[in-house]
Amino acid sequence: MGTAGRRPGAYVCGIDAAMDVIGGKWKVLVLWALHERPHRFGELRRELPGVTEKVLAAQLREMEADGLVHREAYDEVPPRVEYSLTPRGVSLNAALEPLGAWGRVHVLGGSPAAGEVREDDDVPPVPGAA
Repeated sequence: MGTAGRRPGAYVCGIDAAMDVIGGKWKVLVLWALHERPHRFGELRRELPGVTEKVLAAQLREMEADGLVHREAYDEVPPRVEYSLTPRGVSLNAALEPLGAWGRVHVLGGSPAAGEVREDDDVPPVPGAA
């Protein structure tokens, strides 16, 4: 569903709205792959084992409509199309980083990356916050 089909007044909160944009199994994985560098369709498909061509194409169209992904078609023979993140997509990826860190620690049982704060860490209060 593209941005045009959404009804902002229907959302309960910002999380609800954000989850609508990233809903589905593949969108966050596409965001992560494109975070590394632009990809062609076939490259994305190989990086996401299990995604069908039809589903990936639909997800990319939705992400383009939502302003997260830029589709660049090059006038070459054979035709070449590359997908990259827009600034909006980059900002969404940054917002998802803490969620990924939470999953690594609390679901996968890994350790947090350098600089990440764990739930049980003794963290000094933020100056000026009371």
